Amino acid sequence: MFIRRRSLILAIAFAVAAALLTVAPVRAKRIETGFLDRTVTVASVQYKYQVFVPDNWTLKKKWPVILFLHGAGERGDDGLIQTEVGISTAIRRDRSRVPAIVVMPQCRKDVWWTDSAMGDVAMAALEQVQKEFHGDSHRIYLTGLSMGGYGTWYLAGKYPGKFAAIAPICGGILMPDKARAQSPDDQSPYLEAAKRIGKTPVWIFHGGDDPVVPASESRRMAEAMKTVIGQDAVHAHPQATIADLAEVIYTEYPGVGHNSWNNAYAEPDVFSWLLGKFLLKKGDMLL
Repeated sequence: MFIRRRSLILAIAFAVAAALLTVAPVRAKRIETGFLDRTVTVASVQYKYQVFVPDNWTLKKKWPVILFLHGAGERGDDGLIQTEVGISTAIRRDRSRVPAIVVMPQCRKDVWWTDSAMGDVAMAALEQVQKEFHGDSHRIYLTGLSMGGYGTWYLAGKYPGKFAAIAPICGGILMPDKARAQSPDDQSPYLEAAKRIGKTPVWIFHGGDDPVVPASESRRMAEAMKTVIGQDAVHAHPQATIADLAEVIYTEYPGVGHNSWNNAYAEPDVFSWLLGKFLLKKGDMLL
């Protein structure tokens, strides 16, 4: 009787241990969502950045990924301040509007996103996030504000065919002083930039009274992209409903200064338009 009872106790103990061993790995794989800290190493230098992961993220499907480039005021190395403006504000107000992974690298002080080293950091962070969070290579998007708007045009031209759609806000091609001195008859810098970018869908935003970056930069790029893509730009009123098939959209906010990103990311259709674009690659078929 004693031997049977001892055997029974041992059997129960083994069963409990086995159950704990099977449960422990599940707990260890708890999915992190929200704003997460990450680092990426480029040329032996480590850079901090942020990534936003939707609450309903799952490995069972591929996810769209948005690369966001902040402005000059958020430069640094803390990996955090870039989440205080722009797309992050829109996410915090209503997460359901942005059902995508959002990558938010940080540019170092005294340099720009248009510097090749910083562009490399942004692209390295994007690649790292794509791998970690099961990003969909057909649905990679690019947006940025002010200095990040310049960076958006720059990266879209450096990596043509990488992004399914872009949304530059109060950015440009020429630096502000050069832009103001540019002859109205000389469209060449903008056409050259548009040709590098190619037929990428774009929604451009700018404040009509921007004292930092002249709105003429966005107006000229809208016309240049229209020429490259081969259709008329849609000059959308802030209250207008945007046609999903429009490939070049330019929205200018009368009376708005430099911080037009507040208006842009509050547009009801901006994220549905952006995420509605798919990148077709060689071998893909339209069904």
